[in-house]
Amino acid sequence: MRLRLTVAYDGTQFSGWQSQAHGRAVQDALESAFRLLCGERVVVHGAGRTDSGVHAEGQSAHVDVPDDRLPDDAWLPAINAHIPPGVRVMRLKKAAPDFHARFSARGKIYRYSIWNGPVMPPLLINRVWHVPGKLDAGLLRSACEAFTGRHDFAAFCARGSKAPEPTTRTVSAIRLARKGPALAIAFEGEGFLYKMVRMLVASAIRCASGRISHDEIRLRLENAGPRTNHVAPAGGLCLVRVLY
Repeated sequence: MRLRLTVAYDGTQFSGWQSQAHGRAVQDALESAFRLLCGERVVVHGAGRTDSGVHAEGQSAHVDVPDDRLPDDAWLPAINAHIPPGVRVMRLKKAAPDFHARFSARGKIYRYSIWNGPVMPPLLINRVWHVPGKLDAGLLRSACEAFTGRHDFAAFCARGSKAPEPTTRTVSAIRLARKGPALAIAFEGEGFLYKMVRMLVASAIRCASGRISHDEIRLRLENAGPRTNHVAPAGGLCLVRVLY
């Protein structure tokens, strides 16, 4: 039986989503719990990776479990009873046999949170990026508009250890929301490269603070400028939802 999971977690407590040798990833915590419940090792397949320190409200995953192990309505409370409090399965239901958390997905929504005030409330530590300086709203919006659409984002991603992957992606929408010093930037797209959202945020903020120009962003999107080496902190980023 295939189960589809919606998972939320506090990224500060884990070394990212993907299983690690030291066993401190979100995937490790879920697989350990399912092993106890199923009596055998099972693999939990996520819709994608999140880095250490990045949070999730709606990570998606699937797992195959024995049909007769537990009643259908017992899986959700059982799995949550066996995982650390920093991660929770928010929803769980049967899925079609051909559903795949990663390959069935058509996009993702991420939200990046910023506190744009002189003093940041301490309860927001590891939840937002504190940017105390003045930001030009028009420049910020202009930078986000430049990133929207289909572009080669080679200048806005970190190089991984694996073979290079195609760097052209479609960002279908970037939405800005502000309430006082609280600023949220939501990114919706078909998929994002390694650290891409955090690099886009860093560049947009640098543009809005007058450190780089809109033309510099445009040149980098055209691969005519240098790669950016600025990355917004992991704690401000949250995977909001996986789109199917």
